[in-house]
Amino acid sequence: MKGHVQIKLEPMGRSLRVAHGASLQTVLAEHGVEFPCGGRGCCGACRVKVLRGELAPTADQTAMLSDEQLADGWFLACRSQAQVDVTLEVGQWDSVILADDTDLVFEPRQGLGIAVDLGTTTMVAQLVDFDSGRVLAVQTALNPQAVYGADVMSRIDAALTGGKLERLVERLRGAVGHLVGELVAAAGVQSRSLDRVVIAGNTVMHHFFCGLDVKNLVAWPFAVQTSGARHLRAADLGWPIDGETPVTFLPCLGGFVGSDLLCGVLAIGIHRSETPCVLVDLGTNGEIVVGNRDRILCTSTAAGPAFEGGGIGMGMRATAGAVHQVRAEAKGFRASVIGGGVARGICGSGLVDAVAVALDLGMLEPSGRLVSRSRQLTVAAPVTISQQDIRQLQLAKAAIAAGIRILRRQFGEAACVSVPVYLAGAFGNYVDRASASRIGLVDADAAQIRPAGNTSLLGAKIALLSGGAEGFDFDSILARVEHVPLASDSAFDELYVQEMAFPAR
Repeated sequence: MKGHVQIKLEPMGRSLRVAHGASLQTVLAEHGVEFPCGGRGCCGACRVKVLRGELAPTADQTAMLSDEQLADGWFLACRSQAQVDVTLEVGQWDSVILADDTDLVFEPRQGLGIAVDLGTTTMVAQLVDFDSGRVLAVQTALNPQAVYGADVMSRIDAALTGGKLERLVERLRGAVGHLVGELVAAAGVQSRSLDRVVIAGNTVMHHFFCGLDVKNLVAWPFAVQTSGARHLRAADLGWPIDGETPVTFLPCLGGFVGSDLLCGVLAIGIHRSETPCVLVDLGTNGEIVVGNRDRILCTSTAAGPAFEGGGIGMGMRATAGAVHQVRAEAKGFRASVIGGGVARGICGSGLVDAVAVALDLGMLEPSGRLVSRSRQLTVAAPVTISQQDIRQLQLAKAAIAAGIRILRRQFGEAACVSVPVYLAGAFGNYVDRASASRIGLVDADAAQIRPAGNTSLLGAKIALLSGGAEGFDFDSILARVEHVPLASDSAFDELYVQEMAFPAR
């Protein structure tokens, strides 16, 4: 049996050497491919086209893809394994803008641009052709600031009390610059062909990257810099490309609501929707929007790291070895592990699934108390969940649920009945909708909950393609945005306590 096979990704020509039989989901997720339904084979967004070589068809493929797509060689990456050398075209890297019925203007033109999602944990960048709208290359990396703490407040503390501000700024700018340089090299283009680099990120990443004062982010009223986009040049950042290349960091919405959520508004189309919808970017800092084309309310709430596996006894990121999906089986758990093999830990989506199953099987009371005397659940030996782990999840989900309720109240409860709820971010991609509803993370039926993918990157790409040489004008959207600080809302504490409990059934 062959030990390794080669996967070539088009159109950027990147080659990957992977173990024979490796799951394409595990492999491609590390290279910027998204799996909005968490790899359950029910959204079709991870489809890949076989250009050379072959993939084995499965029942899931034929159920989700049309006869025409199957005949053209399309497969679902989440349901495929690398058995032989294969060359693949990634469907989601084709332009989503040209096929969108948005009222944004996208006029094909000569030139290239780069869209960057600058996250606290990971960074993703795409090189985009302005003529076709296609993605020519993709680069991903971990945020190197993590050496100073996994969460943003640890990094702010390192900057203000540890004297690491200059190093934090240098690391962040250098890492994004490296991604930009790698994209240019991978596509074999000249950096002077770049029209613009557009970056979206949360408030803290915005302030660090732009060299703004972060001490305003540690105390109420969290006075952030929201007055328009920040414009720099590649030369100002020391990047290895043409120094005159414009670099634009898109504006924050206020408080701890960054340009990543502004891009989410653009990607979902909230600013042009007649009916309201909800957008939640789930992470250590949960950012929430409720709005439509007339009015947009936004807020943020400290959810903690539980959704990303942080603060959990055997928690880990959604990487190989993590339990990412749990179902009920014979009055117990049936766990799925990323990459197969023995479970090493559990990520956020697996934790939510396990708690939902435990509630349904009567192993867990609505109060959050474990029925077992051992005060732990074995999900997939040796991976267990403790009483303290469940409490961490309760704290996280209560913060998000209470924030959504506050915004819905202020927008108008009657208008928010049965509206779609979009979940963005890495955790939002993979969490099961039914499980999110079951634990009360989102007060909505599973049918109303929709995975939205990386809306930060998509919104940045829309802005990049639609803005021309001067960049996208967000003023009309910002004029409709109202930031709602939860700390000043007298109802938040009461709602937070109420939302600690899991729904009874």
